[in-house]
Amino acid sequence: MSTTEEIDFDAIKRAQQQVWSAGDFGMVATLTTIVGEDLCEAAEVLPGERVLDVACGSGNGALAAARRARGNTVGVDFVPELLEHGRRRAAAERLEVEFVEGDAEELPFDDATFDVVISIFGAMFAPNQERAAAELLRVCRPGGRIGLANWTPDGLVGQAQKAIAQHAPPPPGLKPSDLWGREGRLRELLGEGIEELGVRRREFNFRFRSADHWLEFFRTNFGPVKTAFERLDEGGREALAADAKAVLGRFNRAGEGALVAPGEYLEVVARRDDGDP
Repeated sequence: MSTTEEIDFDAIKRAQQQVWSAGDFGMVATLTTIVGEDLCEAAEVLPGERVLDVACGSGNGALAAARRARGNTVGVDFVPELLEHGRRRAAAERLEVEFVEGDAEELPFDDATFDVVISIFGAMFAPNQERAAAELLRVCRPGGRIGLANWTPDGLVGQAQKAIAQHAPPPPGLKPSDLWGREGRLRELLGEGIEELGVRRREFNFRFRSADHWLEFFRTNFGPVKTAFERLDEGGREALAADAKAVLGRFNRAGEGALVAPGEYLEVVARRDDGDP
């Protein structure tokens, strides 16, 4: 299986929805709050602009955008529990955000609806990469901005994903999500739909008491890791845990006293083609 036409994307998305519903992703999202704030600064979200956060999870990007746009923000995701979490967060912070259930590959909005479209470690996990990219472009107005935060292949998360895939392989033929963390691939995906592409590598630090603490946290709260371990027998779980801790050890900056490991990602701000001939 290798061509897009042969992959059952609908079946993969149904499985993904169950995986992302497992655990408590809201706990994981708290680790990356700073990324949403930085991305909305980079995208220069302005008061009064209409903003969409695609695959918004529990709302990091949507809340960051709403602070700058003074409301006028929509978050869309296909996991209802995460949307409800986002609504509670917005209410607690007195921010005007509409949370809508929807698929990143079939966004429930008209063409050119938003001034700014963002996605933070979200759209990159859609199984049909070309379709997800086309939707980002479609709902962004001519001259608007698309802001993305995507894990890089060589960073901690990209390397951890590779370790997991060796023990719990993804569906055959599916393109690796971390391709979104390569500038060349981004230019392929966004293509002639943009007139400017700004890309820079950024990082923030994961901070845990130890590699074992990191592993316990992600096995409990992060659906993809939780599900991967549940698919394995005891020997497989031990092997995966050892490989994951080896990756963490390579990135740890804190020695034996703690785990401080940089999570590298690509910060992307693209300007939509203004449509002029």
